[in-house]
Amino acid sequence: MPQLSKRVENFTDSVIRRMTRISDEYGAINLSQGFPDFDPPKEIMDALAKAAYAGPHQYSVTYGADNFREALARKQEKAIGRKIDPDKEGFGWQPDPDREIVVTCGSTEAMIVAMMTICNPGDKVMVFSPFYENYGADAILSGAEPIYIPLVPPTYEFDIRLVEEGFRQGAKAIIVCNPSNPCGKVFSEEELMAIGSLAVKYDAFVVTDEVYEHMVYAPNKHVCMAALPGMYEHTITCNSLSKTYSITGWRLGYLIGPEEVIEAAKKVHDFLTVGAAAPLQEAAVAGLNFPESYYQQLLKIYTEKRDYFLAGLDRIGLEHNVPQGTYFVLIDIQKFLDLPKFQGWTDLEFCEWMIQNIGVAAVPGSSFFKEEVNHLIRLHFAREKETIDEAMERLAKLQELF
Repeated sequence: MPQLSKRVENFTDSVIRRMTRISDEYGAINLSQGFPDFDPPKEIMDALAKAAYAGPHQYSVTYGADNFREALARKQEKAIGRKIDPDKEGFGWQPDPDREIVVTCGSTEAMIVAMMTICNPGDKVMVFSPFYENYGADAILSGAEPIYIPLVPPTYEFDIRLVEEGFRQGAKAIIVCNPSNPCGKVFSEEELMAIGSLAVKYDAFVVTDEVYEHMVYAPNKHVCMAALPGMYEHTITCNSLSKTYSITGWRLGYLIGPEEVIEAAKKVHDFLTVGAAAPLQEAAVAGLNFPESYYQQLLKIYTEKRDYFLAGLDRIGLEHNVPQGTYFVLIDIQKFLDLPKFQGWTDLEFCEWMIQNIGVAAVPGSSFFKEEVNHLIRLHFAREKETIDEAMERLAKLQELF
């Protein structure tokens, strides 16, 4: 057989999705892969039922159906603080979503499209560690070299001097996941301004992943990098409808950015996937048109889930961080790895053992860190109360090891 591409030698399959496959095999409660176990809002499901018969069923415009992009522009201009796709040749700020939005097959495609649009082979890209596992693979697949900037536990702060050093080394971009998967860090406005000012100084891009923008817990606030003074021209915003509307299987994401970037991104997207599913875009417009009260209620629900989940962890004696955003929690398993039974085990081996013996699936923390980290696992709480209760009952069995 001819030799395969060397790029595939530099990363593994998704550990997150591998944990789901093992969880399914053993019938465990899946708290590894971050998808909710509750239905989308009724309005979206009703719109999908209508689209099933009324259509559209053929290709939409490659870079997104007109009504979908227009609804996206209306929704996101509130966060970004400007009209998206202004008609600069017309009278004032008229939205024209042909120019600054590309609809993608989930934020996963949005990120790889962004990377392939801005990176040449050999370019450097900074990635905060811990990071969502796709980022390293995206850099490699686009021919770039990742530079990892540590977010230091337990508060996951970073040294801005390392960011500047990365730009000095020629980094073309920095990826900022805000709020951060897996650690739940919400970047403050001051931190974002510091990063942004360096991007402007060194004429680089900030590529943001803002999938969890509506899951930011008080007193923290979500700030869009693109909304900061002077940053729109240096920012590529990647986002998704998956988590906000509980439609992770629909694979609807998007890029927002300056016209020149988006025109190039359209070409990359066109030859990667052609376009997102037309009937799903049609149905999702109903969600994009929701009033602000929907997002307020969503945050209330997830705040309650977070507090309930963390209280359960405290009750059964599992050490954890307190996420500022997202629906992920990092659990410290060092006290278990210190037991003779698990001597020399990796966090991956412990997660596999948990699935088979405890009946709960987690993600090994080492899959998120560039540094040698073997004592953390990630759980999520996007589950109904009954599922969380059952998971806690099973996790409580861990204390029987002592």
